[in-house]
Amino acid sequence: MMELPESRTLEKQINSILVGKTVTNVVANSSPHKFAWYKGDPKDYPALLSDRRVIRAESHGGMIEIHLEGIRLIFSDGTNLTYYAEEKDLPKKHQLLLKFDDNTFLVCSIQMYGGLLALKDGETNDYNEIARSKIDPLSDAFDFNYFSSLYAEGESKLSVKEFLATKQRIPGLGNGVLQDILFSAKIHPRRKMGTLSRDEFTTLFESVRNKLKEMTDKGGRDTEKDLYGVAGGYSTILSSKTIDRPCPTCGESIKKEPYMGVNIYYCPNCQKN
Repeated sequence: MMELPESRTLEKQINSILVGKTVTNVVANSSPHKFAWYKGDPKDYPALLSDRRVIRAESHGGMIEIHLEGIRLIFSDGTNLTYYAEEKDLPKKHQLLLKFDDNTFLVCSIQMYGGLLALKDGETNDYNEIARSKIDPLSDAFDFNYFSSLYAEGESKLSVKEFLATKQRIPGLGNGVLQDILFSAKIHPRRKMGTLSRDEFTTLFESVRNKLKEMTDKGGRDTEKDLYGVAGGYSTILSSKTIDRPCPTCGESIKKEPYMGVNIYYCPNCQKN
């Protein structure tokens, strides 16, 4: 799933390769997907998007926005964006394809779920607006005082995972990046927020900041791919790619278990509940 490190990487790549190009052809929903969410009828996308020039890309949390003339094209987490220089390399199945005036292509495909929202000037999407309104966790404004303000009174029974990765408290911080953040902080995903000491809470904040920056600086995680189909340069410590490896700190076997509808990974020795 695209999270903050990947959306920031895509922003840079799209601004480098697509800005100034004009959309000449659009294919939407050629491979219908039950959980591909469009704004209105995808049959209207060709008329809506064609003959518009790419102005810029922006990332907000785990979403990427491509600004065309008069249109914001928003791709949410769960979408995969790939650039193709040759028509012969295009995949057979996709949920959205944009062809540009230099005969290059941008393809969006979805595995589990994802939004592909074409918004006209003045139109908004609630989920996207929340992400746009929050402080960027890579900015200087995301300091300890701000992080502390996210922990509201009465939330002591929330698990650390629930606190960090729900309600868009920190947009772009999802279950994927969460694993290494908590491993670095030596905190179990199921640990209740109310049991954290002041020092542990401070360590959690520092881990959020440092790990998100490291993942972003390295072009995203190795479990995800960038605009050119290349895996990110950050080697995940805890993920589906590493479940068969021992803990790099103590050698204990890594545990994988379902929690809150997804899988969590942790070291039972280094991250005690």
